[in-house]
Amino acid sequence: MSQYVISCCSTADLTRKHFEERDISYICFHFELDGVPYMDDLGESIPFDEFYQKMADGAETKTSQVNAEEFEEYFEPFLKEGKDILHVCLSSGISGVINSAMIAREELEKKYPDRRIYIVDSLGASSGYGLLMDKLADLRDQGKKVEEVYQWAEEHKLEVHHWFFSTDLTFFIKGGRISRTAGFVGGVLGICPLLNMGEEGTLVPRQKIRTKRKVIRAIVDKMEANARDGLEYSGKCYISQSACEEDAKAVADLVEKRFPNLDGKVEINHVGTTIGSHTGPGTVALFFWGKSRKGS
Repeated sequence: MSQYVISCCSTADLTRKHFEERDISYICFHFELDGVPYMDDLGESIPFDEFYQKMADGAETKTSQVNAEEFEEYFEPFLKEGKDILHVCLSSGISGVINSAMIAREELEKKYPDRRIYIVDSLGASSGYGLLMDKLADLRDQGKKVEEVYQWAEEHKLEVHHWFFSTDLTFFIKGGRISRTAGFVGGVLGICPLLNMGEEGTLVPRQKIRTKRKVIRAIVDKMEANARDGLEYSGKCYISQSACEEDAKAVADLVEKRFPNLDGKVEINHVGTTIGSHTGPGTVALFFWGKSRKGS
């Protein structure tokens, strides 16, 4: 049994089964739906289909990150068991949750001076962040020490690529990322924005592509251009989607056809309720290992 814990936030958007099978602990963000509070607990409090339907019907959403007190309560039982902790946070480019984790670490390391809490800024989100966690679990299972896994995460986290597209501009307009006029025109023309996550862990618009069919091909083209070993890519590939499973399957089918050496089938997950509160329905995200995002 490992003498340390690998941990993340629920915003890594893997399934509960995946987290349990890989022995990855997680702490939940929070959100509100029309003023009713929920835990972002991987679809247990409210099914994803119901959540996105309510958003489509006009429900208001609000999210809140894990605070320092919650992190202390979450970390302390592991420390009492004599275990160190490696906790990986949602990107600081879209959330301040890493600050809460660091405050909790400072307090707890005074109380448990023989224990260590390592904090990593994933500079990632959703199942891309989950792809990083899965690799860290591999390293732990190979017998790597916590210090080695922490160092590996810091050195390689920018090699996880995150590419997103949306077929519904409603929440881009609502969030102020595009104007109402641009959103209306884009909707009429069938524009699907293609974005990725840059080196600072923020979303960067890359292209405006007309029609869903073309953006599905374009996102897989981005994988071909950026994946480790190109079409010979042999790593894992994850997708997350928000109430557009058929679109996600179309991307997965194309990836599996174009990259015959994948490590298993493409894994399709849900965009969780925290991130989904901002993207809304209609988002597909593709994640894989590739060249460093530094300078991107």
